[in-house]
Amino acid sequence: MEINAKTFEELSITELYEILQLRSAVFVVEQDCAYQDVDGKDQEALHVLGKINGTLKAYARCFGPGRYFPEAAIGRVIVHPDYRGQQYGHLLVEKAIEVIEDYYKTSHIAISAQQHLHDMYHKHGFLQEGEGYLEDAIPHIKMVRKLD
Repeated sequence: MEINAKTFEELSITELYEILQLRSAVFVVEQDCAYQDVDGKDQEALHVLGKINGTLKAYARCFGPGRYFPEAAIGRVIVHPDYRGQQYGHLLVEKAIEVIEDYYKTSHIAISAQQHLHDMYHKHGFLQEGEGYLEDAIPHIKMVRKLD
């Protein structure tokens, strides 16, 4: 998988369409969760795109400190259903961490993780902070990585 990061302005129209299509397919349709995915925050995010043969198969967006949490943040972490179980999620998270460290100069990163993904994020140095909560009717936990 080829993984790179782009600002909103650097995304092509095709890439933006693929991002929105993948997020909708998983977060809205697969997870049966009606919510406003196009939230006006993509313009200030760094977009991490994982492509196989030129087609988007994994994605995350990253924010600087103070946007979502006091820490920098990773969100909308997603792997296409046909490509799960092949370690692409781990590669994506590793790249998202690298992007935040390089761009925002911090290793202090938070994520609002779906609770069932606790162990996956823990392998990347994230620790649960606080109690679980519902976000769009799905159990979530805040996890924080503090290495700097």
